[in-house]
Amino acid sequence: MRLILMPLVLVAGLLTTPAQAAGEVTDYTLDNGMEVVVIEDHRAPVVVHMVWYRTGSADEPPRKSGIAHFLEHLMFKGTDNMEPGELSRVVEANGGSDNAFTSSDYTAYYQRVAADRLGLMMRMEADRMRDLVLSEEDVATERDVILEERATRTDSEPAALFREELRAALYRNHPYGTPNIGWRHEIAALDRDDALAFYRRYYAPNNAVLVVAGDVEPEAVLALAREHYGPLVPTEGLEARVRPQEPPSRAPLRLTYADPRVAQPYLIRSYLAPERDSGDQEKAAALVYLAEVLGGSGATSVLGRALEYDSQIAVHTSAGYGATSLDTTSFGLVVVPADGVSLDEAEAAMDATLAEFMETGVDPEQFARIQMQIRASEIYALDDVGDIADRYGRALTSGLNVADVEAWPEVLQAVTPEDVMAVAAEVLDERRSVTGWLVTEDGEGAQ
Repeated sequence: MRLILMPLVLVAGLLTTPAQAAGEVTDYTLDNGMEVVVIEDHRAPVVVHMVWYRTGSADEPPRKSGIAHFLEHLMFKGTDNMEPGELSRVVEANGGSDNAFTSSDYTAYYQRVAADRLGLMMRMEADRMRDLVLSEEDVATERDVILEERATRTDSEPAALFREELRAALYRNHPYGTPNIGWRHEIAALDRDDALAFYRRYYAPNNAVLVVAGDVEPEAVLALAREHYGPLVPTEGLEARVRPQEPPSRAPLRLTYADPRVAQPYLIRSYLAPERDSGDQEKAAALVYLAEVLGGSGATSVLGRALEYDSQIAVHTSAGYGATSLDTTSFGLVVVPADGVSLDEAEAAMDATLAEFMETGVDPEQFARIQMQIRASEIYALDDVGDIADRYGRALTSGLNVADVEAWPEVLQAVTPEDVMAVAAEVLDERRSVTGWLVTEDGEGAQ
């Protein structure tokens, strides 16, 4: 009993103090407009160096879908000072790791190395920010790589194609409806001029955020940033990101995606939902709780208890919410029916469960448990400098600021059951939703 109780006491002790960052967070802006965020964490002689660009697939020009992700790949080609692939080879030779990723709202590049290698990382990353060299051969080769990536990860996966169709239906006007990797026919037409035009416009210090987390001193990081990134010329006339927005939704939408490769039919319902906004994160925090209440745990969530345990209609249920987003985001529900249960029956059971939830409200014991779990997860997320840097980078390229990130744990803790029910009434409106069924080619599983 003592061995069981001690961890619980330790966790309870952690939860009595506000969740703090691993160290001090310092925010600077260089003369050329580049934001520099330094997060001190002296527990290990390691540093994570990340450059985040405020551009992603939702910022692509018309008919050029996939160019943001395409450029991410091309950034590992050479510059006037580095050979193709040299950056990654140098990182590996210094015992580190590096990678990059693209989303709708941002593109990020990172290296994790010993703290005394930070200057080297800055020198190389700054070099490719404004001095990328691309040959026609580089572009052709990498375009084939991306087409193969799409074939492998999307075109050959019914679930991926289903989610792609669902997202395109949910976002009728906003570019969030375009897949990050791009539509195949548009990827195939991308060329060197497209890549360089996108690069020269968006890959600039005044469109970038440098996040450095680890065993560093803020003034030393600022001095290195001024040395390596400070001389870079910003893009003139770079406008604020203003994208097409969604029109009012007046009717629920439905789609069915049939594919003979489907082994397990299931349904997803996606709703348009508000995102975290700077200085106004309360509604998003309540939606974080709503996702946990409805589908966070099969054993204790509303959908899990009703559909997986009580009626055994489903073998899996879940709910998800993407809080950090520049524009309107989504809230989703998933139900995988049990053997012999049709999607029609599963959806009816889901709707009945949601209706009952709206009548009865949040269970107080469940809410208290979720509140403690969220508190603990916010603290445990501070264990890794990479996760800390990632948290700030995603927020700062999605319309938030350092103060918003620091306030988020306490905003989460201030949520009440009444707040959860208020956002449930607002968001769980079928007129703002798309319900999708994934079925076999002959419709098996639908009825």
